[in-house]
Amino acid sequence: MDLSSFLPFPLEQLPFVFVVLLISFAVHEFSHAYFADRFGDPTPRSMGRLTLNPRVHIDWLGMIFFLLIGIGWAKPVLVNRARFKNPRLMGIIVSFAGPLSNLVLSFISLLIFYTLLKFHMLDGMSEGIVKAIKLFFNLMIIQNIFLFILNLIPFPPLDGYRILEDALPRSAAMKLKSYEQWLFYAILLMFFIPPIRSVTIGPVIALQWPILGGLNAVAELIFGGMT
Repeated sequence: MDLSSFLPFPLEQLPFVFVVLLISFAVHEFSHAYFADRFGDPTPRSMGRLTLNPRVHIDWLGMIFFLLIGIGWAKPVLVNRARFKNPRLMGIIVSFAGPLSNLVLSFISLLIFYTLLKFHMLDGMSEGIVKAIKLFFNLMIIQNIFLFILNLIPFPPLDGYRILEDALPRSAAMKLKSYEQWLFYAILLMFFIPPIRSVTIGPVIALQWPILGGLNAVAELIFGGMT
């Protein structure tokens, strides 16, 4: 039986996906912690979250889920918005910092990949090493775009929901909170029921391809095209 047919990634890619997620989750959660700390909330620092050490941020059950079904999570950074000078605006920035960090990480990975190719830095390496390097950077680029989009979906427990909470008038945010449990179940249905996914989450996740195209266009401008 071919296990790959039941997994979101080919078996041989799983070690690379694991490393990519270690880096990506750590950068994402550190970004939340960093901006919360800068805005005056010592909670993330006191809990040891102001670090890029993946061991601090990884939820191993969430990691296993990502490897097995393509959706997972890291340990959320606890933030006390009452410590912020402007709780709603700064709350939005703190929430948005995580997804944005994944988009930035994707673009940095793309630029490094372009550099390796443009300046023929992979020449002379064995075919296996070149293949591994290309696979790693391809996964770094596309998985971080995926995390950027995924986390901006305005359903709990994603960052997009926290952004929506802070952006709405207080009365509307309180009313929304009363539906939070049902919204969580709704997003599960959107992800795991194929007919529902195809008309809800599917088109949203498909935005990763035009985003990738846009990042590629910027990289080509910087490098003057590939040779």
